[in-house]
Amino acid sequence: MTIAVLQVRFRLPAETLKEKRSIVKSVVERVKQKYNAACAEIEDLDSPGYATLGVACISNDARHADEQVQKIAAAMEDWRLDAELLSVEIELVTM
Repeated sequence: MTIAVLQVRFRLPAETLKEKRSIVKSVVERVKQKYNAACAEIEDLDSPGYATLGVACISNDARHADEQVQKIAAAMEDWRLDAELLSVEIELVTM
């Protein structure tokens, strides 16, 4: 079993937490619906201008898990053209 963990950090065009949550919620829901992956905001919770999202995929094939999170990272960047992608980190955990 392999768990692929993706951490993505964005700079957002939000001045309030309400604006930020609207952006984050749309990205999280799209990841969950389109890729059937666990996704949540994991850092920068009280910072309106930044968001860090975590995504996890589980597979019996390490290559498949890695491909999934790579696709998700690319999609997240495309979905939010008004948000600047600052960093992408991927870690594979094999058990």
